[in-house]
Amino acid sequence: MTEHSFRLALGQISPLLGDVAGNADLVRAARHEAARAGADLVLFPELMLAGGQAAGLTLLPAFQDACRRSCEALARETADGGPALLLGLPWVEGGRIYNALALLDGGVIQAVRFKVRLGAGGAYDEAGVFSPGPLPGPVPFRGRVRLGLAIGADIADEEVAECLAETGAEMLLVAASSAYHRGSGDVRMNEAVARVVETGLPLVWLNAVGRHDEDVLDGASFALDHERNLTLHLPAFAEAHAVMPWRRERGAWRSEPGEIATVPTADAADYAACVLGLRDHVRRVGSAGILLALDGPDAALDAMMAVDAVGPERVRAVVLTSGAEDRALADSQAFARTLGIPCRVVPVAPLGAILAETLGQGIEPTSAALAAARGALLAALAAQENLTLLTKATAAAAPTVDVFDPVKPFSASEIARLCELRQRWKPAGALGPEDAIVPAAWLAQRPDPQRDEILSALGQGRRVAEFVADGHAREMVLALQEELGRRRALARFAAPGVNLTAEGPRQPPRHGFVDSGEPVHEPDAALVRGVGLSGGESVDF
Repeated sequence: MTEHSFRLALGQISPLLGDVAGNADLVRAARHEAARAGADLVLFPELMLAGGQAAGLTLLPAFQDACRRSCEALARETADGGPALLLGLPWVEGGRIYNALALLDGGVIQAVRFKVRLGAGGAYDEAGVFSPGPLPGPVPFRGRVRLGLAIGADIADEEVAECLAETGAEMLLVAASSAYHRGSGDVRMNEAVARVVETGLPLVWLNAVGRHDEDVLDGASFALDHERNLTLHLPAFAEAHAVMPWRRERGAWRSEPGEIATVPTADAADYAACVLGLRDHVRRVGSAGILLALDGPDAALDAMMAVDAVGPERVRAVVLTSGAEDRALADSQAFARTLGIPCRVVPVAPLGAILAETLGQGIEPTSAALAAARGALLAALAAQENLTLLTKATAAAAPTVDVFDPVKPFSASEIARLCELRQRWKPAGALGPEDAIVPAAWLAQRPDPQRDEILSALGQGRRVAEFVADGHAREMVLALQEELGRRRALARFAAPGVNLTAEGPRQPPRHGFVDSGEPVHEPDAALVRGVGLSGGESVDF
């Protein structure tokens, strides 16, 4: 390759799962903008045309055809001499389905590369859908540069990057569709730095942005030069575009420094992820806005996320009152005013009277029955205006409306902490007010963070005996273990929300095992014979 320069455009955008035609139009729009900026090549996220991964779609022959048809149409359009395209799609070859990245240029599909490293199990079982591709070689681009193409988790596999480098690649381009999980940014950057160190090649990592099921793809795309310096970092939790001018100097490709966005971390990142997840959910289901009931810290966080996601003009608040809650009513109304949202007061005493009359003389409605009646009332109000209802109730409890729970990932102590955070800060691009003052009474009774920590640790598999050894009362830990079991049993019926943690081992919602706090068992090695021996070494009997 002779010395040349070229301009690479990055499309950190939000495709819609399954909307092949719409996603192709997003590609066209991004290509048009890239052409105006003088770009030679546009890189898009993993599975761009499909809008993400869903086994039920990917395995449909008609869906596979739609993706291939759109890919071919886009390839023909590149005959106009404008920017080439690097985009992902499911690709059928030899009776197998691959997660592919295709280079479209000069009116044809110049090259296709397949993903090598496939995840197994969890929410997205790639290995159950796609076949693994062979180790890839570089792709020549317009006689200027040999591109090393990797897809998603391929960047975590040193073998893929090393194979590309050894076969002549001059830079690594990674098309990803990676979910935000706590700590995921450090993991990605560490993997990328390791590949740069091993290969001596610059690296560009491009991510999609938006909600995919209960995961939030956070964007936060970045580039490293061949000396591991960060030369570009796009914003997190927002669509973004960039053009990187590259020039080969002294045998190495170098890009001019670009935007280095400040990426939120810790609680701020969690909050921003939930706002993006809620905004994308409302956009994709096509509801007119959001309805919520104001009744405490959980609802305060719901409301702040709602106005940040879609703006106060599309949020409606309701206060369900029995008539004897003047202070609580005043707090709710004042909080709604700080957010700039209308607040409707709805008496619920008639609901209790109707239930009591229906049940018969002498039968008092239970608290569960009253809660169900309140939920039905909220669902009716949401259905009337085509609004998404923010609730912990299940979709089965409100089958005629769209429901969502933006605070689903958080414990009580985390909710209180996020409410305090939002009163002094708001994420970039948020549509709510600068100041959102939560009534002091709602936060006065702070939940015990240690209780939440124990619940979290139990959920990660820590033994009851370990807590007892740390000085916690055995009965208290056992009670929390029982509470965790109840939560898991109900989780499968909960409203959709946002997932902020990497998938761990899943337990069945109901099972018969109880950790009673027995001390750690030391296996009796003297009882065991022949473990791990091959047939030539021993016969176990």
